[in-house]
Amino acid sequence: MKKYKNYIIGFVLVLIGMVLGNLFSGGNSTIKENHEHKLTKDAATQLWTCSMHPQIKMQEPGNCPICGMELIPLETNTTSENINVDEIVLSESAYQLGNIQTSVVQKSQAEKEIRLLGKVQANERNLYSQVSHIPGRIEKLYVNFTGENVSKGQKIARIYSPELISAQKELFEAINSKKVYPALYTASRNKLKLWKLTDYQIDAIEKSGNLQEQIDILSDYSGYVIKRNVEVGDYLQQGSTLFDVANLNTVWILFDAYEADIQWINIGDIVEYTIQALPGESFTSKVSYIDPFISSGSRVAKVRVEMSNTSHKLLPEMFANGIIKASLKNTKDALIVPKTAVLWTGKKSVVYVKVPHKNTISFVNRTVNLGADLGNFYIVENGLNEGEIVATNGVFKIDASAQLIGKQSMMNPKNEKGTIKNEAINNIQISFGVRGNCSMCKATIEKAALNVDGVKTAIWDVDKKKITLEFDDSKTNEIEIHKAITLVGYDTDKMKANNEAYNNLPSCCLYSKEMKMNQ
Repeated sequence: MKKYKNYIIGFVLVLIGMVLGNLFSGGNSTIKENHEHKLTKDAATQLWTCSMHPQIKMQEPGNCPICGMELIPLETNTTSENINVDEIVLSESAYQLGNIQTSVVQKSQAEKEIRLLGKVQANERNLYSQVSHIPGRIEKLYVNFTGENVSKGQKIARIYSPELISAQKELFEAINSKKVYPALYTASRNKLKLWKLTDYQIDAIEKSGNLQEQIDILSDYSGYVIKRNVEVGDYLQQGSTLFDVANLNTVWILFDAYEADIQWINIGDIVEYTIQALPGESFTSKVSYIDPFISSGSRVAKVRVEMSNTSHKLLPEMFANGIIKASLKNTKDALIVPKTAVLWTGKKSVVYVKVPHKNTISFVNRTVNLGADLGNFYIVENGLNEGEIVATNGVFKIDASAQLIGKQSMMNPKNEKGTIKNEAINNIQISFGVRGNCSMCKATIEKAALNVDGVKTAIWDVDKKKITLEFDDSKTNEIEIHKAITLVGYDTDKMKANNEAYNNLPSCCLYSKEMKMNQ
């Protein structure tokens, strides 16, 4: 009995040992398997890309097959939040280093600050032509240079006129018969008045009782002489122009408004302006006239304001800078976005909208239709909603990040059907060994690979005996490319070449079957 008891105890001990041994060895195996699985998974998910050619994505580090630059790790999203495939995720440090700033899209009055350039001009309503009302010959000019200031009633010229002498004779005869024919006397005086002689001049003629062969012409207007049309000795007809005169007590400021700004400007709008020649002074006037025609040469229309200028500080041709704070007609509240938020891609314009995540900073590319230009803002017709947040500073950096990871960006816009034009989304980059000797081999190998539908690029390295390819995995696969290369006579690291094709290769291309590949 004791003997059987020892057997049982021994059997139990052996059984316990086996269980414990299996437990320890199994646990280590599980840990090892899990560890290896994790490493394999990490290695499988890590991709490498080129900073200059982001369409290149390799499963191992190395150099870019296009430019030769060293590949860099492609960052992947590790957040637990539900991230859309189109979102561009930024780390907190990238957000800070990029100096990314945002603003809330909101509705506001569509107002625009229009800046205008202009010049002071003489008021055309105050331009006059001083004429001679008496025919004759100029004997003397009292005003003899352009720019001279004249006053109404001032002597401007002395004239000899035979017609005036005849009129004086008629006046003297009428004076002698004044009591009998008073109407004749009145008619004689009125004739002289029609020639713009004053009562004082006519009374002086009557009082002297002598014919005056010359008489002074008086100015009808006050202002500056802007043009002199006669010289001493000139013969004049009745109505001949002596001088052109401009009165500068009021002046016009004519501003140039571009055709795109005309819709914003209305008669009665307030213009705040300064004159370059009068630093420190500012003026305010209302728009009194808008030219209905646009100049075909300059593409501008004239906007006019009037200014009192009794001190004559404002002179014609002085430069003026004006500002109109205008509101768009028939528009109340409009959705507006800062100009710095908008990127132009040909005919389209895009913004980057911040996605409201709790712990993740991400943006998504959004196409918008823009309305009127408000200076520092645009009106958004559609594509954005009130309350959304858009990037307003560092927008190009967000776009560059999107480009580097192959997402929608300025260089990689959506097509008309809404699919991303970047074919690298379905592309795969691989490399494998191919035997060969020379440049002729290179041309044949690359041509064979490129003839496979779906292969985008093929570059064979004659020294490393390795080909690097990019292909669309929805159209072909690696095995088909291997087959195409072997059919033209070249071994790959997975398939042997067709013997007949190998034997038909040029002598310089007959490589050694023992040649190492993919070095």
